[in-house]
Amino acid sequence: MTTRTRIARLRNLALAGITTTGAAAAALTLMPTTAQAAEATQVHASSVVTASSNNANTTSPGKAGSANNLDGWIKQSLQIMKAKGIPGSYEGLKRNIMRESGGNPAAQNNWDVNAKQGTPSKGLLQVIDPTFNAYHVSGTAQSVTDPVANITAAANYAAHRYGSIDNVNSAY
Repeated sequence: MTTRTRIARLRNLALAGITTTGAAAAALTLMPTTAQAAEATQVHASSVVTASSNNANTTSPGKAGSANNLDGWIKQSLQIMKAKGIPGSYEGLKRNIMRESGGNPAAQNNWDVNAKQGTPSKGLLQVIDPTFNAYHVSGTAQSVTDPVANITAAANYAAHRYGSIDNVNSAY
């Protein structure tokens, strides 16, 4: 995709965001469009962090050494992200989490376009199942509602789509 095409897409998204309400803008949350899904298939397999078929390395939010709360989940995710080469900061993750779910790992959007199509956004960063499955990171639970898995998959998606979760400042 050319820089000009990306700029045009960003311009269109910005205009769409300005003309919609906050609630409608949330419908864009971590939802790959048809064009984005096609674009994702063009990413070189070596550049996408993928799930291992062996889930023995699965982490849980309550794992020893990490608090079972938002601060602990973010810190645990950052450790995994660092090990996997996924960019992002504590501040970028927390800012997006607070906007998307208010810090509630059980948050689920049952009203937007995704939900109406049978794929509601879930978890701290409001990820839909197809996005979670495509960007799941080995070493995390294979569950979209697991806080660490949700954060890490969303950060992996944002890294491929926007360069980093830190570059996301609105519904994405």
